[in-house]
Amino acid sequence: MEDKIKDIIGQIMIDNGDQELLKSYSNDSNLKDDLGLDSFSLALMTVQIEDEFGIDVFSDGNYIPKTVKDIINYLNVLL
Repeated sequence: MEDKIKDIIGQIMIDNGDQELLKSYSNDSNLKDDLGLDSFSLALMTVQIEDEFGIDVFSDGNYIPKTVKDIINYLNVLL
């Protein structure tokens, strides 16, 4: 699961033209500040994660992940 999440985020970064950021990308990377994901990219990431795992990831609307690790930990609870 962790690798698939990283693949999804990495592909979004590549699509955004942020290939250089992939070199320093880690689980502790902040989605906005370190990886440069804007609100559209975050929405796209959410949809792709939901499609991949067949769940409504952030259905409660109150959970907003800050880092890659936050997403992984949250999905570990859901799955």
